[in-house]
Amino acid sequence: MHRLLRLDGLRPANLLLLLALPFLVWLFATSADYTRSLAAIIGVERGASALLPGFLLCLVFFAGPLAASLLPRRFALPAAILSVISGLTLILTGIGQPFLASTVANAVDATTSPLVVQGETPRILTEAAAATVAQTFRLIAAALTLANAVLLALTFRSQHPALRRAFLALNALGLAWLLLFAHLGFATGLAVAVRAGVTAYILASILALVWVGLMQLKPGPRTLPLFTLLTVAALSLAGWQMLQPRLAYTLIGTGEGTVGITAGTPGQIVEAIRHGSYPGAPEGEVKLKTVVKPEDAIEQVQSGKLSGAVVPTPLAPEDLILWQTEVLPDAQANLATTALVLGIALALLAACGFLYQRHPLSIAAEFLIDTLRGIPMLVIILYIGLPLAGVLKSSTNGFLDPPNLLRGITAMAIAYSAYIAEIFRAGIQAVPQGQIEAARSLGLTRWQTARHVILPQAFRIVIPPMGNEFIAILKDTSLLSILSIRDLTQRMREFQSATFLTFAPYNTVAIVYVFLTLIAASLVARVENRFRTHRH
Repeated sequence: MHRLLRLDGLRPANLLLLLALPFLVWLFATSADYTRSLAAIIGVERGASALLPGFLLCLVFFAGPLAASLLPRRFALPAAILSVISGLTLILTGIGQPFLASTVANAVDATTSPLVVQGETPRILTEAAAATVAQTFRLIAAALTLANAVLLALTFRSQHPALRRAFLALNALGLAWLLLFAHLGFATGLAVAVRAGVTAYILASILALVWVGLMQLKPGPRTLPLFTLLTVAALSLAGWQMLQPRLAYTLIGTGEGTVGITAGTPGQIVEAIRHGSYPGAPEGEVKLKTVVKPEDAIEQVQSGKLSGAVVPTPLAPEDLILWQTEVLPDAQANLATTALVLGIALALLAACGFLYQRHPLSIAAEFLIDTLRGIPMLVIILYIGLPLAGVLKSSTNGFLDPPNLLRGITAMAIAYSAYIAEIFRAGIQAVPQGQIEAARSLGLTRWQTARHVILPQAFRIVIPPMGNEFIAILKDTSLLSILSIRDLTQRMREFQSATFLTFAPYNTVAIVYVFLTLIAASLVARVENRFRTHRH
């Protein structure tokens, strides 16, 4: 009993929150404003009470086998039994059906998919689709339950590494789908914030390792000649594209009023007409109208429906010509610009590499880290989320059009990778140089030295600052609301605008973020204690 009552293992901040928890529960239970705010900010959908049991069963179903494989033997058997029981419950009862139906309904396009009832919010499946999903899931759950039972039995009797890897991969994929991709109708806002933070943190750590790896590169005898050759190739490509045949276009009629733009007209001409960047242009911005065929544009100008039109020069009537020009097609112009920028960048890197006797990619990584640390997070999110994503979409004709959440996660990962790279670099430099020299004297390669000597020690050193970055990135997910991503902050704004409440929404979202950061801080503290090398 004395051991159970001890509180010295509890962080002081968590203890204060634990003592304040009764007041918070009373506040949210007795105040309708706070109750509504919490439900709206967390993202509790209509009928959410039926979704939570299915989620918990799936969570135990996938997490139980992983715990049974990783925990000591005395905990492995209970975890395995719980997993099998949850699987049988999902197979024999309909408890998990609402959650799975909601997941499928939110995974398809609500406007085109025949599986979803049109006009319903939250989304629901049609009766036929719901029956098919239920039957399919029972078959999948039965197969996974049987596989888990067999693999668990084999794992307890044998420690064969191949079986263990198959066992872990089978359930890790299911758990990753459940936690990172499945629609959680009982906490959609919270799920978006946590998933964005965790995913951005993982991607940022991977990118940071790439930047640090590039910074460790040493120049070889072929490095500068190779970069010189790449520079010449890029500049040659740019010059060759600029020498391609140009397209001749003519503005007929007048530049005032509405000007028709035929399909396929290069963007340079469109912008020149829009902003009046040609001789004799009217002042102010011109109204444009898209016309499919040049012949239709000419006819509309002659009939007075359009004041002017841009058509290919061979088709332009001589009596209506106002302005003529020749430009490269958009594809060639974009490729030439890209190759020119790339060639200049390679030339600068090669020159700096020769001047400082460093690898050009090392200089590029250092420049990227310094640049990203100098740009505010909000600017990076807006730049990647709006103009850069728009260019990617237009250059691929709409083939690559990432959703707003992916744009925001990518922006945060790129921004935080610069800070995490500096943490990794400091951890690597803290490893004594004598250990590295000893590893090399034993015949280890640079990769083996990094893997077995440098990184394990550096990992223990960087745990505290890495934990701090995780907490920071979890809080900065609130900035993703600028891209209309419906996370906790965006839902708070929507609820506040709809209800005109003042303190309840803001206090609620602040309390939710405090809980999230304290949980993250506790996890970081446990990891730090687990890998601490010196104990006093």
